[in-house]
Amino acid sequence: MTLPSHPNPALTVGEDNKQGWNQPHQRRAGFHNAHLLFRRTLMVRARRVLDLNVLPDADIARQVANSGLTAHPAFSALVVAQETTSLFEAAAADFASDRVHSLQSISKMHIHLIIGELIADGHIHPDDRIGDLLPWIGSAYATARVQDVLDMNVDNDFSEDYSDAQADCFREEEALGWRLPHDDRPEQTLRDFTASLTGSGTMPRTGYARYKSANTDVLTLIAAAFVDLQSKIETIADAAGYEGAFHISLSPEHLPAFSGGGCLSARDLARFGLLLARKGRAVFGAPVGSADFLGTTMTHAGPFLGPKRGTIRYSNHLMTNGRWIGHAGYGGQFLMIDIPSGRVAAFLSVLENDSGYDDDYMASVIDGLQEICCSE
Repeated sequence: MTLPSHPNPALTVGEDNKQGWNQPHQRRAGFHNAHLLFRRTLMVRARRVLDLNVLPDADIARQVANSGLTAHPAFSALVVAQETTSLFEAAAADFASDRVHSLQSISKMHIHLIIGELIADGHIHPDDRIGDLLPWIGSAYATARVQDVLDMNVDNDFSEDYSDAQADCFREEEALGWRLPHDDRPEQTLRDFTASLTGSGTMPRTGYARYKSANTDVLTLIAAAFVDLQSKIETIADAAGYEGAFHISLSPEHLPAFSGGGCLSARDLARFGLLLARKGRAVFGAPVGSADFLGTTMTHAGPFLGPKRGTIRYSNHLMTNGRWIGHAGYGGQFLMIDIPSGRVAAFLSVLENDSGYDDDYMASVIDGLQEICCSE
């Protein structure tokens, strides 16, 4: 006898090829509760918590007000910190700066730390071909170099156009543990998804980055061949000193979805940024990442992000203008770390338009955070 049941509404794909929690009218609640809605997640707490002294800065408060960032209806939370001091903190009426929020592609910054270590330790080299490291990989990446993948400098058939309901980035979500298949077939693994991708794997000729979250998936699979990624996440959490929990969705084969599955509070995202500002020096345990790799990131001639991003480049799986490093996230997230001052801004928001993305909005977020972080 078949027991009565129905498809999981949060994970079932509906209108515009989006699952329940990412439908525009449910996206804000989805981003505020993603760690409870994903198919499966890893949750990690730090052994020691980095103390942040609260010392509000009136100049930063004025800069934030002038930026309009916290007045936008998409706004969730903003924390500005430096060294061991919280300089500004604000949250929307329906949220709080200590509540967990989806980070989306800010999660990619973990790959900068992990691959940076692997390169520094001699396990892999930037000129290594992906096909040599992953012999089963398909034509999309077989001939690409590690450096090309780190820099979003690979041209293949994978598409990440959020306004296109049939873009490959939505198919990828099944392998990230964000949605379920249309039928009762097994979920596609991260390995099978990346192996299925096609294309020449060549470098683009436009001079601009070809942003593809599948690049992060490929680097995740390379890293998994050398380190226990779940243990590495624990090391990073200890190094950052989170007060709450770090959550990350898992693929069907239980690999962390570094391409976008991370969830943190704004306060703890600021702590993650402070870890990068310290160049990996840990609150507890071993340092993480590579200070040399981070230094190279600032000067490396990675491709420009795009015509609306000025001098910002994509370099070693980070965004940088040569002074600050950071990363954006689908839906309206950005983490910025000003290296000269060590000031960090962790900004979280949720766009509720059809695509969940707005290029002009993200440009305004970056401009506002630059004024806040780089004013010293």
